[in-house]
Amino acid sequence: MKVAVEGCCHGELDKIYETIAFLERKEGVKVDLLLCCGDFQAVRNEADMKCMAVPQKYRQMQTFYKYYSGEKAAPVLTIFVGGNHEASNHMQELPYGGWVAPNIYYLGYAGVVRYRGVRIGGLSGIFKSHDYRKGHFECPPYDQQTVRSAYHVRNIEVFKLKQIRQPMDIFLSHDWPRGIYHYGNKSQLLKRKSFLRQEVESNSLGSPAAAELLQHLQPAYWFSAHLHVKFAAYMQHQAQKDLLPKATKFLSLDKCLPHRDFLQIVDIEQDPSASDRLEYDPEWLSILKNTAGLVNTTARTWNMPENNGLFSRWDYSASESGLKEVQSDLGGDLRVPENFSATAPHYDPNNPQLQREPTYAVNPQTTELCACLGLTDPNACRTEGVGWEEEEQEDNLSTGSAEEPSEYPTDTSGLSSSVNPDEITIEEEWEEEDGEEAAIQSPPARLVLPSPSRTSSSDGLIENRPPFSLSASLPEPMGVSSSEEFTNEELARHEGAGLTDGIEGNSSPPSGESSAARPPKRISGENAATGQGMKKMKRRNQTIYTARGEEEGEEGDC
Repeated sequence: MKVAVEGCCHGELDKIYETIAFLERKEGVKVDLLLCCGDFQAVRNEADMKCMAVPQKYRQMQTFYKYYSGEKAAPVLTIFVGGNHEASNHMQELPYGGWVAPNIYYLGYAGVVRYRGVRIGGLSGIFKSHDYRKGHFECPPYDQQTVRSAYHVRNIEVFKLKQIRQPMDIFLSHDWPRGIYHYGNKSQLLKRKSFLRQEVESNSLGSPAAAELLQHLQPAYWFSAHLHVKFAAYMQHQAQKDLLPKATKFLSLDKCLPHRDFLQIVDIEQDPSASDRLEYDPEWLSILKNTAGLVNTTARTWNMPENNGLFSRWDYSASESGLKEVQSDLGGDLRVPENFSATAPHYDPNNPQLQREPTYAVNPQTTELCACLGLTDPNACRTEGVGWEEEEQEDNLSTGSAEEPSEYPTDTSGLSSSVNPDEITIEEEWEEEDGEEAAIQSPPARLVLPSPSRTSSSDGLIENRPPFSLSASLPEPMGVSSSEEFTNEELARHEGAGLTDGIEGNSSPPSGESSAARPPKRISGENAATGQGMKKMKRRNQTIYTARGEEEGEEGDC
């Protein structure tokens, strides 16, 4: 099936769907699924905008509310994870995932679903060590601290994902797994984003938690965003026991702006006998049931159970009986019910309500799922004043002080000297060139449409993996040159991942299609055989897209 992958959405649903429609007409294809890698901004009304960690000037309604209200319908099934610029009050209503609008599905803090036999997992938010071991304690109205900590990844979500034993086809995250840049064209990345050099050289760029999940899950594809740059990598995992080694094809994409690589279509092998409806994943639901007693809705720091002599139980993976129990709970029907319901009024452009304040809501979708599976609704816990489940608290929860070091001893996220959108002051955040702001409002630009290439997820899948991955750092790079330009052989292997080319959209569709297509762009190393470098192209609006705008300006809102 054709899967469209999009980087940072920033609420530009209209432009993204228009770009997909243009590509479908231009290339004669039909997109079956859209995956968005964070900063989705599911803003329903003026109150939701107050729950986003962005400066006042960037609190714009955009177009999501049209799909929430029913004014428009999503033309393709859309699945997304959260980033670091979200309407956090809306996302918190669906901790286990759910519909934010008809045909638009949020994976929750962490989640796994199936579509046409393809297994899709995801982790929302970005990693910050100082909040990693806390519970999801935040609730609206947020203050200057909680409006940010609300989107920080927590150890409970990573712990749940590490209980997965069955193969994963696709995984989504907002920030990159730490160290993934060693498996792609690192020199080209640093040419485009030079301010990342210190973090890349110190191996402190990205999420150590995501790196651990990459080692454990070893998905066929991993898609990310956050850094506002297109970057592809190919990571060969080490062999497990007598099984063949597996590889992960990594792709990060830009944000939705003209002349930016924000969209790419990839061919994913599907199961022709599988349902066309979005389905729950039995193993994931079983893990949710097993970990229901670990829910924490306080700011108290705590450690996940592990086999260190301090816990009576540390393995919460799904058993055969657990899988059968999930099937029984759902009545044998794994299809995700289409039970979207509005929990807040939608924005009315004819009657703005600027004084509207955020409200705290319990979403019926979450209530229904929790009742069906016997899960704990964190929102209900907060409403009832419950801190966390008392069951097995003494045996299974090891708490620590805030002064204890991170469980990732190599984490240096607090020491970075490069521009970090989550650590700078709110007034400096999202500071972009005036020209780039003008570009957002400018008429849609032309598309770059390289020749399509096919990729597939038919690689062999590893059936059994050890229950825990002990290292937060990725293995040494294998077969990819990162300090110099790719050789012909390495580039061919990188292209074989199917992520450096393909059907690609980097702007909204133009009004006149007759002159819409531009010549295919060259990829890095294309002229390596002749010893010639990539030809530099001068943009018509060079004053708008300055070097600062390319490297520094946009990082305030990544």
